[in-house]
Amino acid sequence: MRVSDAGKQLIKDFEGVHRRPYLCPAILWTVGVGRVLYPEQNKLKIPERKTYPLKTEHDKDWSDEAIDLLFDADLLKFESGVLRHCPNSTFSQSQFDALVAFSFNCGLGALQASTLRSRYNAGDIEGAAAEFPKWNKGGGRVLPGLTRRRLAEQALFLS
Repeated sequence: MRVSDAGKQLIKDFEGVHRRPYLCPAILWTVGVGRVLYPEQNKLKIPERKTYPLKTEHDKDWSDEAIDLLFDADLLKFESGVLRHCPNSTFSQSQFDALVAFSFNCGLGALQASTLRSRYNAGDIEGAAAEFPKWNKGGGRVLPGLTRRRLAEQALFLS
């Protein structure tokens, strides 16, 4: 199963599409549609992340083609992860899209450990949908952008 165009657009709308590398809110060098350039940077403490250098070969305007290739590769990873973590599910397209969008933002480890996944795998669609809004915090505080994103994912999941 693959993410639909609507699912891809939801991810792009919330992640944004960035042609130049930038430091995301987690202080990680990021480009394109939420692609972290240096995963090892995530293992550092915040003060060390702030001084992590951007490599000269990445300090450029990225082409649409390069961004699309990165996004497609990332989607494959999250699509296969959702299928792996929800192996006995008969997904609707919208449920699959919402779970991939959630995982794209929170990570597959978060999906794997979540009550959202447990309820979904148990066939409790309403209970799973009720879990999306609970994932709206960053740095221990509610973030309006995450609240909007989770409500959009929830609405897609239930559509």
